[in-house]
Amino acid sequence: MKSAHPATLTERIARVVLVVSALSVLFFLIAPILAILPLSVNDSEFLTYPFRGFTWRWYETVFSSDKWRLAVMNSFLIGIPATIVATVLGTLAAIGLATADFRGKAAVSALLLSPLVVPIVIVAVGLYFFFAPFGLTQTYTGLIVAHAALGAPFVVVTVSASLASFDRNLSRAAASLGAPPVTVFRRVMLPLVAPGVASGAIFAFATSFDEVVTVLLLGAPHQRTIPREMFSGLRDSFNPTIAAVAAILVLLAVLLLVSLELLRASSSRMQRRGEDR
Repeated sequence: MKSAHPATLTERIARVVLVVSALSVLFFLIAPILAILPLSVNDSEFLTYPFRGFTWRWYETVFSSDKWRLAVMNSFLIGIPATIVATVLGTLAAIGLATADFRGKAAVSALLLSPLVVPIVIVAVGLYFFFAPFGLTQTYTGLIVAHAALGAPFVVVTVSASLASFDRNLSRAAASLGAPPVTVFRRVMLPLVAPGVASGAIFAFATSFDEVVTVLLLGAPHQRTIPREMFSGLRDSFNPTIAAVAAILVLLAVLLLVSLELLRASSSRMQRRGEDR
């Protein structure tokens, strides 16, 4: 509904300043990405401007290189199981925190969300000293557990946000009709919070796919992921192949963001349908 009074000069100036400031911040954040993408198709041995010519050879190097294929395989071999573990544990933790009321609940919530605020170097060092006595360093199991621990807080946050609008009366009604708790969760609660679960899973996968510090400390030489291979490439052989990999990761990030937006739209439609009913 439009306001009955026209905007004053001060309001129009404030709106223009707000738009210009927002666009400036957006450009400041995106400019480094826009600067590196053309270099992935630049026919030059170095990451330099001016643009010398168009070529796909750096992408061909990525897809034909054994070390990059191994890095891609390791990233998915670690990221997918870590995402599954983080999604299951994060969803259960969020439901427990939302439905239970116990002493120390705030402390438990802070502990679960601590990987979001504690510097990753501290988390990685702590995981190393914790895993070492159990022989989990330089193993895929240790890396999967570590990445699951880093991704689970994102699932807790997104599922908790979905549960904030969940009507508890639906669970009570299903239980009063004789449905066991597992059926109530599977047929009533899970479909309504599914967008939050899926959003958390996407964040958990992105966290694992982009993580490098724990891989450096816990991973073996044959367990190089894409970020670790990029880190080594920047240190040892600085060439446009890194830019090609970065462009691929940017494309993957865009696809994940589009998926999140579709999930958000789906969640909004489900909420509107619930309100209409």
